[in-house]
Amino acid sequence: MRFNDRNESGNSSSGAGGSVACIGILGLGEGRSTISAALQSKKLRLKTLCDVSEEMCRQRCKEFDFDHYTTRYEDMLNDPDIDIIAIYTPDHLHAEHISQALKHGKHVVCTKPFIDDLEDAKALLDLQQQTGKKVLVGQSSRFFEPAKRQRKDFEAGEIGELITVESHYHADHRWFLEKKWALEDAFKWLYGGLSHPVDFIRWYLPDIEEVMGYGMISANGRKAGLKHEDTMHFIFKAADGRIARVSGVYTSPIQPAYRESGMSTVLRGTEGASQADYHELRYAITDRRGEEKTITWGDSKLKHYFRFEGQSHHAGEYQNYLEYFADSIERGFTAYPDMSEGIGTVALLRAMDESLKTGKPVKVKELLGRYGLNGI
Repeated sequence: MRFNDRNESGNSSSGAGGSVACIGILGLGEGRSTISAALQSKKLRLKTLCDVSEEMCRQRCKEFDFDHYTTRYEDMLNDPDIDIIAIYTPDHLHAEHISQALKHGKHVVCTKPFIDDLEDAKALLDLQQQTGKKVLVGQSSRFFEPAKRQRKDFEAGEIGELITVESHYHADHRWFLEKKWALEDAFKWLYGGLSHPVDFIRWYLPDIEEVMGYGMISANGRKAGLKHEDTMHFIFKAADGRIARVSGVYTSPIQPAYRESGMSTVLRGTEGASQADYHELRYAITDRRGEEKTITWGDSKLKHYFRFEGQSHHAGEYQNYLEYFADSIERGFTAYPDMSEGIGTVALLRAMDESLKTGKPVKVKELLGRYGLNGI
């Protein structure tokens, strides 16, 4: 493990005897958050930025007062100082970029969705086993304050035994319809948007057996020329019989934040219920004792999470999961969602996609079997 003991700014690492992981970032669009996360973390040292666009590299270096970039991925792969490569490239490039990083002895963080083709999954699983390197899927929503508190209370038994989960991601993204790439056949809100609430469902009900859903292109989407559904509702059934639901609506107005959260997860248990609201940094619970409370986080947490204009690029989540990943490397535990879990979420999204096309329920294990992934 080639860990350094000081970060880029010269500050010593946090915690007695702690190490600092050296990181390189590939893809500087979404990777903007990771740049901020690495530079502000005492557990990481940013070594190199990489993007095929030299203009983007220069722009990010100027923005963050950083001076080390390359347009050649192999430069980072061959750098013996780099412990972790963080990948934020387009979805169809993930599998190849992950494979190259593992072959060069790097640990990997990759943004969601983990891969775009399940044909690549088995080879990646085998390669990770051969190399022994860790992989974390950047499902950032798990690392947001309300979601972290909801999970903590759930694991402490504050709502009793889980009965059902409901999650949604509703956003007025009509501005997407003005983007040429959003009207291409390759663009699907199912993978780019619904992957967040679907990950929440799998976090609490990991063994989803069957999915059924309906979707449509809204009037706004049809007018703009959208190729795939922007309005979707799904029901999931777990192997133990419990059910969950997810919805995504992306090209219509939404209610004000004090009425409706853009992304929310509700857990209903035998003795209580809880709700985590994403952007609002708001959490509410009625616990097993019947006590009701609502928690919101103040300016310091808001500034940690939202470092850029308009609450875009939620760098605080990225810093949380990067530091968790660095800890997992140093201490030898598994960081979740790992590769298997990331592939499982992609498989569930694929099953959802098939259900939209066929109008029928889809068995997730049958889909996994087609790709030799029965062990996922």
